[in-house]
Amino acid sequence: MTTRLFDHSLIATLKSLRGNVRGAVLTEPMWAIPYNLYAPFVSVYMLALGLTDSQIGLIASVGLACQIFWTMLSGAITDKFGRKRTTFVVDAIAWSIPCLIWAVAQDVNAFLLAAIVNATWRITHNSWQCLLVEGTEPAILVDVYSLIYISGLLAAFFSPLTSVLIAHFSLVPTMRGLYFFAFIMMTAKFITMNAMVEETEHGLDRMRATRGQNVFSIVGESRSVLHEILHSPATLVTGGLLIIVAIATLIQNTFWSVLVTEKLLVPPEYLPLYSVARSVTMLVFYFTIMPKLRTVDARKPMVFGFAGLILSWLILVIIPPQSYYLLLISVIIEGCSIPAVSTLLDKLVAITVDPKERARIMSILYVVVLACTTPFGWIAGQASQINRSLPFVINIVLLCIGIAVAYTASRRSAVVSQ
Repeated sequence: MTTRLFDHSLIATLKSLRGNVRGAVLTEPMWAIPYNLYAPFVSVYMLALGLTDSQIGLIASVGLACQIFWTMLSGAITDKFGRKRTTFVVDAIAWSIPCLIWAVAQDVNAFLLAAIVNATWRITHNSWQCLLVEGTEPAILVDVYSLIYISGLLAAFFSPLTSVLIAHFSLVPTMRGLYFFAFIMMTAKFITMNAMVEETEHGLDRMRATRGQNVFSIVGESRSVLHEILHSPATLVTGGLLIIVAIATLIQNTFWSVLVTEKLLVPPEYLPLYSVARSVTMLVFYFTIMPKLRTVDARKPMVFGFAGLILSWLILVIIPPQSYYLLLISVIIEGCSIPAVSTLLDKLVAITVDPKERARIMSILYVVVLACTTPFGWIAGQASQINRSLPFVINIVLLCIGIAVAYTASRRSAVVSQ
């Protein structure tokens, strides 16, 4: 059994990684584990400190609005200062500082400040993706992204400890401790990764090309890049799917715990148990199904992933309070569906973007995605004030559109390949 595990394609890929992709993948658990320990409780933590549903939605929208600004500059900053330097400096600003603010937050103003600072992660999202993808064989990208997501799921094995801590110390003190822990682990991650990676060839070329220019003048040169995007159907489809998934993820991350604790009346200390169920399901899916999707057109399995999420959220909105087993079924279905959506969408972004202009194309793409996503934090907050199920009704409608987009794109791709 052990021998077969070490012969698994994901493990074989992990052992074969070299260069920047090795540094990115091996250090990712140091960020992903603390993040996934506190992430399920963020909205409940805000509620416990006296924030309202609409204030939570407002914070999400303010954060996204700030992310639009930094996303516009992310390609230019990444090109001018290099992938490696940008990732190290901005990671420390975007995560280490907000973790300290969240740890001592008392009111809505602290959360707004943290959201504004945390919004700079959009810069490092661009530079980190460039470090990860540039120089990495496309054939192993599904495995690489699977390994990155798996690193976050390792937090599932620590989630029961969170339940014990919440039961013993209550929610707020536990969350403050988790944020301090995240500050230590994430800062160590940024230092370690910086020591393991080198600037990419594309990065060196762009640094030479932008020498002597300021960031805003580099941004002003993006018209030709925008023209390239508008004349690339594959990139446009990927952008549309990114918008749909980004909105659905925002709503899911912000309001799932609110619905479960406030409408379904599930005690907060039980949330980690559902997080464990979701994470274990995803781990099984990553090891059994995802390796088989390496060479499949990514848009085909995404259709089934969207359908699974729709079913999961339908169960969520129709079950009566304290339906613990039905909620578990919803979570398991969700856990089967997320890998087919998130991992394959990441692969689509990597393979449909021109590598020579990767930083600037991704910058423009994510500006559009964020501009479309930003209002939905506030919209979902208002909807949740009316009925806590309404945000997930919005998600269901969005994913129905996603199914239509992915299926149509897949059919067209099949016709073209013939």
